[in-house]
Amino acid sequence: MLFKNITNVSLQTKITGLLLAVIVGLILLLSGFFAYSKIEQIISNKYNLSMQTARTVSLLPSVTEGLTETQSRQSLQFLTDQFSMENDADFIIVQDKDGRILTHPKDEYLGRIQQFKSGYRARVFGGYYNMETEEFIGPSIVGIAPIMSSTGSVQGVVTVGYLKANLWSLIYDRVEIILYVSIAVIVIGILLGYLLARHIRKEIFGYEPREIAELYRNRDTLLSSLNEGVVATSRDSMVTLINESAKKLLDVGHSYVNKPISSLLPNLDYQNVYETKKGKLNQELFINNKTLIVNLLPILTNDKVTGLVATFRDKTEVTEMLNMLSEVKQYSDDLRAQTHEYSNQMHLLHGMLQLGKYDEVLEMVGQEINHHDKINRHIFDQIEDTNVQAILIGKFGKASEKKVDFNIDENSYLSPLPSHIEASDLMIIIGNLIDNAVDEVSSDPNPGVSFSTIDLGNDIIFEVTDNGRGIEKEVLEQIFQPGYSMKKEGLEGKKGFGLANVKSTVDKLNGVIEVAATPDGTIVTVYIPKTDEEVAE
Repeated sequence: MLFKNITNVSLQTKITGLLLAVIVGLILLLSGFFAYSKIEQIISNKYNLSMQTARTVSLLPSVTEGLTETQSRQSLQFLTDQFSMENDADFIIVQDKDGRILTHPKDEYLGRIQQFKSGYRARVFGGYYNMETEEFIGPSIVGIAPIMSSTGSVQGVVTVGYLKANLWSLIYDRVEIILYVSIAVIVIGILLGYLLARHIRKEIFGYEPREIAELYRNRDTLLSSLNEGVVATSRDSMVTLINESAKKLLDVGHSYVNKPISSLLPNLDYQNVYETKKGKLNQELFINNKTLIVNLLPILTNDKVTGLVATFRDKTEVTEMLNMLSEVKQYSDDLRAQTHEYSNQMHLLHGMLQLGKYDEVLEMVGQEINHHDKINRHIFDQIEDTNVQAILIGKFGKASEKKVDFNIDENSYLSPLPSHIEASDLMIIIGNLIDNAVDEVSSDPNPGVSFSTIDLGNDIIFEVTDNGRGIEKEVLEQIFQPGYSMKKEGLEGKKGFGLANVKSTVDKLNGVIEVAATPDGTIVTVYIPKTDEEVAE
């Protein structure tokens, strides 16, 4: 629970706390090491200094004289006081060989005889040494040296000491400075940690790490769900992000991160986007046998371009959707034309009945019945596929509205089509061919369009013939290109995609389309195999 509470704190608190912990740890470690070294140095110095002072005092002739001559003892105290001041010693005690104290910081101790304890080795063996003792004034570090006569015998002992209480006071003065510096460094560290955490939080727009992780997951899910390709770049046009749709559209199987975007989407004016800070929309790019519609948008940060985002989609998908909408509209127009034609005929019959021309009415109705019987016989008796039947009935209405003689070859025969030829495919192929033929001949004096189909061998054949002006040989190869049209733009908007859609649909069904221009008009023949090769394989 405690660890969970710690991990749930804000990023600013985490960074500040982490920096504070690191700084305090380092300060404590360095301060401890420095203080220990300082203590060792001070104690070592006092050991050396006490020994050196004791040795020096013991070798002074005046000290030797003071041991034997009473008159010289008065100046001995003065001498040891001078040495104490010069070496910061707390006391210098001189004893003769009997233990009588000749010099001491406290006058009441002068003349007393004190048995050698700490100075026993110096008195007996003439040794020089350091030790810690509480024998004289208090706990202290002392240096002890014997006073030797000219004959080599021990005449007395010199003890130079430093009180531990004063040593600890000196150590505290030195460590106190370290303490103040450490506190100052910690305060500065807290301040810098707070400012650093605040700066980092500002750079990531105030989000916490868990919020950034959630946004990252959401972004991946969102990009994966898009049908459009998305590629983002850094300031130097290197790819920083590419989604799965982009990989699929560009046919790349591995990540293109940290590679130039120009290798993925060439021939686009990226420099212009950087310079103008404005996006470039709906640019067409032909790549990998696909026509892509590309949008380039700058990434602006504080009014500076820090990267680009390219979104693109396959134009073929958009075209297919538009074609489908166009075919639905066309089907609606055919039904409207048929309704309009029948409405005109009913109005004519109504008028003739009011005029009492019953014989003409009967003749007219008989002709209409015969005409429809002929059409129905051809459509329903010889053409068994219901989708083709529906399309032809609709086209009869449209041709009739435009006063075009639309016939179905009496030798036509068609069985129900295989499942891989869908109704939308038939609507595109048959509907566009008949519509183009009707539009082509509608302005002729004797317009005529005929349709024939036959189920022969392994192929299904559709043929549409018109008696129009024909097609020049020079433009035969261009009529299947998107946007090419021999018609003028009318109220229905731009044309030029009908035959292109027919060609692409026939290609999809592995069929063949042939166009023959004759002096009597144009013949368009479509061959579609009955077997789907992909399924057969």
